[in-house]
Amino acid sequence: TGELTFVNQQTGEGPSPCHVSVDQNNRYVLSANYHSGTIMAYPLNESRGLLESSAKVQHEGSGPHERQEKAHTHYSGFSPDEKYAVAVDLGTDHIITYQLKENRLEEVKKHAAAPGSGPRHIEFHPQEKYAYVLTELSNEVIVLEYTPDLGEFREIQVISALPEGFDGASQGGAIHITKDGKFVYASNRGHDSIAVFSINEYSGELSLVEHVSTEGEWPRDFEIDPSEQFLIASNQETGTLTLFERDLTTGRLTLLQSGVPAPEAVCVKFLHQ
Repeated sequence: TGELTFVNQQTGEGPSPCHVSVDQNNRYVLSANYHSGTIMAYPLNESRGLLESSAKVQHEGSGPHERQEKAHTHYSGFSPDEKYAVAVDLGTDHIITYQLKENRLEEVKKHAAAPGSGPRHIEFHPQEKYAYVLTELSNEVIVLEYTPDLGEFREIQVISALPEGFDGASQGGAIHITKDGKFVYASNRGHDSIAVFSINEYSGELSLVEHVSTEGEWPRDFEIDPSEQFLIASNQETGTLTLFERDLTTGRLTLLQSGVPAPEAVCVKFLHQ
């Protein structure tokens, strides 16, 4: 029926988290806490209930942008093999890998993005050793080569998610990659669009396909449905959802429906079956 059953909850210290991830074996939940600049790990019990936090890391540092007065962790998740926890910090311009062992988060590697870029979210390629980071402050996509054995990133490309010549205010929102590893999509809050990129199968680098209006303001998130035939964008400021059909060959989007009410929508997820 899709009905939800409450299991339990845990209340952490400080401001609310902005992003959470669960590993595939339902052992840990990672939370990224933007205002405090921390990441936290919560073990799960046999009924998938949250236990008290077992590990916490406080990020330190700042950046040149006025919003980078201190660390602002915006993402925490797992590497594809789940050997590492990965944190993306908008305030310090860093992507950091950790090993989670014996209820401790131990730093492995730290990759520095361009000062003032403000990295926000990361997506890993489903087959190849590449990762794609959307920056909020510079509104770009960073293409990284990923070395799983070392938990290490190397930058190979930076490409704008905005149209050439656009000089208005805009911030990166969400980034997602298709399961076939052929396309990357990124949302632009301010330009109010979805940028569509194709992936070079030999280098992992991106080429722009198109920009498509989200028919609303501030597309903070979007999601590709399990069949990958459709994409739903959420416009936070106008409180609406927009539905697109995906061309599986070209990656292009065709508008099907807009203006679907969803007050202050900040995230879209499908229940995969």
